[in-house]
Amino acid sequence: MHSNLETQEISIFGHAQDITLRSYRPKSEKAAVPILVYCHGGGFVGGDLEEADHQASVLAEQVRALVVSVGYSLAPAHPFPAAPEDVYLALQWAVEHARQFKADSQRIAVAGHDAGASIATGVAAMARDRGVISLAAQVLIAPLLDPSMTRLVHGPADSGPEADPLNRARQYKAYLPGMAQCVHPYAAPLDSRRLAGLPPTLIVSAERDGAKSEGEQYAGRLIVAGVPTEARRYSGVCHAELPGNPPALNDVAGFLLRHLATRLGPASTR
Repeated sequence: MHSNLETQEISIFGHAQDITLRSYRPKSEKAAVPILVYCHGGGFVGGDLEEADHQASVLAEQVRALVVSVGYSLAPAHPFPAAPEDVYLALQWAVEHARQFKADSQRIAVAGHDAGASIATGVAAMARDRGVISLAAQVLIAPLLDPSMTRLVHGPADSGPEADPLNRARQYKAYLPGMAQCVHPYAAPLDSRRLAGLPPTLIVSAERDGAKSEGEQYAGRLIVAGVPTEARRYSGVCHAELPGNPPALNDVAGFLLRHLATRLGPASTR
């Protein structure tokens, strides 16, 4: 299926249960490649490694990177913080096993779509706060960043179940059943007061997506906090289509190529 890539599935210990990772690495690359940890979409309650297979494989080929796609735990069985803790453990695993996969742990980024983008930026904040892993970049594709749902702006062209506010509210309730969870900065990054120190960021949004303002407002807040940030909106595209949109994927790959070109320094630490 991916003739130019080496793929492998690995089971590791997660926050509350074992989780599955799927790795993608270009076969032709002999030197150590950078690492991208990718989080699938699915509204915190669904999605899987297959949902992310296309974008993970495309990015592995275009960025010439080891992509580690994470099958993180899903709500409601495993509410916050299970998913970001799972992804952080996957990030640690990727760093610890970089040599085995001929990858460079000093060039590592996180990315995700939909709920996966929320989880990715939460993990970026965790990495900053824990001070063990230094990230070169984060990419957020149509991110869900506002559990309060006060920034949704739906129009007549929005489509799909993700455009239904009631469905979105059910997803957030499953993922964040408690009030303290709803306002935690790792779960509600748009309202976080601690954005400084996050890695360079690309946020891509879809014109036909009621949640587009969340990502675009987050970009503005990151810029104010001193985080190098780019934001791009793609016309004629809905929320679910964005991660498979060729122009968007090309721009994501270009951003990652720029930010993963240089090693961050010794020991992968801040």
